[in-house]
Amino acid sequence: MKAIKANVTKAIPVGSEVETCDNSGAKVLKIFTVVGSKTTKGKMSAAGVSDLVMASVRRGRPDMRKQVVYAIIVRQKKEYRRADGTRIKFEDNAAVVLKDEKGNPKGTTFKGAVAKEVTDRWSAIAKIASVVV
Repeated sequence: MKAIKANVTKAIPVGSEVETCDNSGAKVLKIFTVVGSKTTKGKMSAAGVSDLVMASVRRGRPDMRKQVVYAIIVRQKKEYRRADGTRIKFEDNAAVVLKDEKGNPKGTTFKGAVAKEVTDRWSAIAKIASVVV
């Protein structure tokens, strides 16, 4: 996992449900932790674009439901600022389910756009992504 240049606003708090945009079999994930997040005492951690999260599968195929999976946030509704000064936001919040912590995606195709920050940080997702914004 590499550092990114954008100043991403952390807009998806722990406990929120996020839709998936891949064909892994999971439909809706509930985020319960952000991996590597550091906050002040008593503050709930939140995730932004290209963050690694741990989530439980709430809706999807019967064999996927109630499983704990790693996922990466690829889109968020809240706008964030890039290094060149532009601001970007998406229509929805979306995540990609992973096979392991290394960043290898479980699905083989992604629906919709993927943020450029995700492809910079996670090379395995960049190989599969068809639309990068």
